[in-house]
Amino acid sequence: MSPEHTMSPQLLFDLNPAWVAATLFVAAYVAIMSERVNRAIVALIGAGLMIFAGVLTQEKAIRGIDFNTLGLLLGMMIIVNVTQRSGVFQYVAIWSAKKVRAQPWGILLMLSTITAGFSGLLDNVTTVLLTVPVTLLITEELDIKPYPFLFAQIFSSNIGGTATLIGDPPNIMIGSATGLTFNDFVVNIAPCAAIVFVVTLLPLYLIWGRHLRASDERRERVMNFREAEAITDPRLLRQSLAVIALVIGGFVLQRQIHQEPATIALSGAALLLLLDNFGRSAEEQSHNVHHAFSQAEWVTLMFFMGLFVLVYGLEETGLLRLLADKLLHATGGDFEVTTYSILWASALLSAFIDNIPFVATMIPLIKSMAPTFGGPDALLPLWWALALGACLGGNGTLIGASANLVVAGLAERAGVHFRFLEYLKWGLPLMLLSIAISHAYMYLRFLS
Repeated sequence: MSPEHTMSPQLLFDLNPAWVAATLFVAAYVAIMSERVNRAIVALIGAGLMIFAGVLTQEKAIRGIDFNTLGLLLGMMIIVNVTQRSGVFQYVAIWSAKKVRAQPWGILLMLSTITAGFSGLLDNVTTVLLTVPVTLLITEELDIKPYPFLFAQIFSSNIGGTATLIGDPPNIMIGSATGLTFNDFVVNIAPCAAIVFVVTLLPLYLIWGRHLRASDERRERVMNFREAEAITDPRLLRQSLAVIALVIGGFVLQRQIHQEPATIALSGAALLLLLDNFGRSAEEQSHNVHHAFSQAEWVTLMFFMGLFVLVYGLEETGLLRLLADKLLHATGGDFEVTTYSILWASALLSAFIDNIPFVATMIPLIKSMAPTFGGPDALLPLWWALALGACLGGNGTLIGASANLVVAGLAERAGVHFRFLEYLKWGLPLMLLSIAISHAYMYLRFLS
């Protein structure tokens, strides 16, 4: 028998394990929020201390890691990284700008729609990484301020990511923990995301869109772009689109084929790598595969790994069960009040703290409410409330979601300044509007 099966955790200084787990988790959370140390480092050190302090054994720590979430993320990262070499994302952005005759508001509308769509089918962080550079190029050619376009893309990426299982990390975590499928998300919360997206366009038009102007000469420059030149590898484009279609099809048929999302995504990634490298020399294959894997966001994956262990420490010591009891007591055990509390609390907290550790904490907490409300199936509205609140709440501030920080970073490199308070001025009210819409949607769809 292996050592981890025989060893019992030896608690440091015979302290209460719940207090040790809580202290480590809070310390890690504060360090992550401060951004003074990379969050992956913080999460991994916190996970290690959970084991060294005796809260968990290594075996239990590994059991707490959701490898389905990690596999799904890694698989989609590889697929997108290989696909982007074909130039398809740049092609779509330029094509859409030309379709609206390079009218600034039309471009903002088209780029927002494309960002939302790609964010639902791929993931929102990768989407903005691919579309923002093209947005900056187009706005430079039009000689107009890029800020409204980038603000709109932040909102669009988070709204689009809300709609599907694979669009935003909180949804991936919720789906993996509960067995909810791609279709479940599309049927239950994609309609709400679509409504939020359409409604959000109106204030964006009133705030910025109606004032956007570009000269005929500048618009002509954009019209002279040749989108076909963006496609650098037609063969890879065909292969990528075929594999993406297969993967999305696999997600849609997940229950029928009895496969987990991670298996579908990683198999799709492996197939795309095979097609891309078939017939190439060993040296070319080595270079392509190394590049595809090196471009994966390993920092994010390591952050998730450490975070899962930290949260599992809270779960193993019974702290999350205690918190769930406190929440149920505060809401009087009323299911409707509990649902709305999760929706609004998730949104407001996710606006100011990272929504990923928040959702990781909430998942086992909500699971523990099953006996009170009649079993796991009865909890479905709570999961949709958590998904809507955490994903849409990220739009509230500049630090609310990873996509926000990625856009701000790309903009800063291009000389476009993103200020926290400037973003907050419109970001928070528009986010609250989206949660009010979600509140009404939850009532009409699930609670009336």
